[in-house]
Amino acid sequence: MKLGINGLGRIGKLTLWHHVSKKYFSGIVVNIGREVGRGLEDLAAAIERDSTYGRLGTYLHGHKAGRVIEEIDNEKGTMRVNGIPLQVLRSTRDPKLIAWRENGVKLVVDTTGVFSDPTADQSAEKGALRGHIEAGAEKVILSAPFKIKSKGLAMPEDAVTTVMGINDDTYDPSRHSLISAASCTTTCLSYMIKPLMESIGAENFLSASMVTVHAATGSQQVLDRLPNANATDLRKNRSIMNNIILTTTGAAKALSLVIPEMERIGFMAESVRIPTSSGSLIVLVLNFQDDSENPIKRKYINSIYQEYGQNNPYLVFAEEQNVSSDIIGLPAAAVVIEGSETHTRTASIQVNLQKVKKGYLGPEIDPILNVPVTQAVVYGWYDNELGSYTNMLGDLTVQVADKLI
Repeated sequence: MKLGINGLGRIGKLTLWHHVSKKYFSGIVVNIGREVGRGLEDLAAAIERDSTYGRLGTYLHGHKAGRVIEEIDNEKGTMRVNGIPLQVLRSTRDPKLIAWRENGVKLVVDTTGVFSDPTADQSAEKGALRGHIEAGAEKVILSAPFKIKSKGLAMPEDAVTTVMGINDDTYDPSRHSLISAASCTTTCLSYMIKPLMESIGAENFLSASMVTVHAATGSQQVLDRLPNANATDLRKNRSIMNNIILTTTGAAKALSLVIPEMERIGFMAESVRIPTSSGSLIVLVLNFQDDSENPIKRKYINSIYQEYGQNNPYLVFAEEQNVSSDIIGLPAAAVVIEGSETHTRTASIQVNLQKVKKGYLGPEIDPILNVPVTQAVVYGWYDNELGSYTNMLGDLTVQVADKLI
C-alpha cells in the first residue's frame, strides 16, 4: 500500500521520516503543490536535514550513517528515501485536484493545517479536506483537530476524533472516512487524565485546568511584523525569538471528543508559547472530592501512572529531573510524567447550602457543609513534533491502513 502525505511542513516532514523508518508502506506520495528551490535536489536537502532533530541518516542509522536519499529524478519527481520510493507532486494545493487516484493512494495524511473543516464541501474554491476523497483517497487523517467554521453545524457522521491508545476503538472503517488525530497537546493531556479517571473515578472529579508551556510553531513570527487587517490578537505578530507569548489552545474542546466524561467536568485550558523549537510541558491541576480519613496523596497518584505505564508504551513515568531538551526525539510516548514534581493538598472546604439551594432550608439542616477536597498538580512533558505527536500519528495511520487491506 502507498501512503499519501499532503504538505511537507513540520509534521509532514517528520511524518515522512517516521514512515521511511518503519517501512510499513511500499511507497510514499508527497504533495507539496509547488516547486522547491532549484529542483528536487534542494527538496531532498530540506528533507534530509533538520535544525531540531539533525540529519535523517543519523535518525535512521546512527552517527555512522551516510546519505539515505538516492536516485533523485527531477523530471519524474521521484527519489528513494531509505530504500522507499517517494513520488513528489508539485502542481496543485487543492485537495480535489491532487493525483491520488493516478498514483494508487487510498490513504492520505493531511498535515497542512489549512483544511480542518469536516463540513466544508469538497468543491470549495480554495479546497477542502473532503477534496482528498474526490481525488481518489478512501480515508483521510488530519494531523490537527477538526474546526467547524459555520456555527450550528454538527460533526458529520463520517468524521471521528481519536487518540491512539485512548479511544482509537471508536474508529469505524465502515462509517468513518475523515479521522482527526487531535493535537499534540490533546494527545499528551488525554494520557494525563485517562489513568486518573480510571482509578479515581470520573464522578470524583470536581474541576480541572491546564496550562501548556508550548514550543514555537510555524505560524509564529521570527521578527515583529504588522498585523493583518482586522486582526484581533496582536501578540501573534510578535517575535517568538524574544518573547513569552500568551495564546489559546483548543485542547479542552478536543479532549471531550476523546474522553466524553470530561463534558460534565469544569475544565479550562490555556497556552503559553516560549522560544524553543520543540519540547513542551503541560501543568495539570485537578480537584477531587475526597475522603478525609484516607485522602489521595502524591504517592498514590504516581503509582497510578507507574502502573499504567507498565502496560501502555505511550505513557512514561520518570523520576529523574528532566528539562525540555531531554524530551526531544525520544522517547516515542504521548507523555513523560515528571513524577518528582507531583503535588497534592487535601483540605476541607465549606459549602454554603443556602447559595446552592435558594430559600430557607429549615432549622434542622445546617446550611454549612464541610467537604474534603484534594487538589493535585501533575507535570507532563511531550515532544510536540517528532517524539510524541508524529510517532502517535504514525501508529494511528498504520492502524487505519491495516483495516483498508
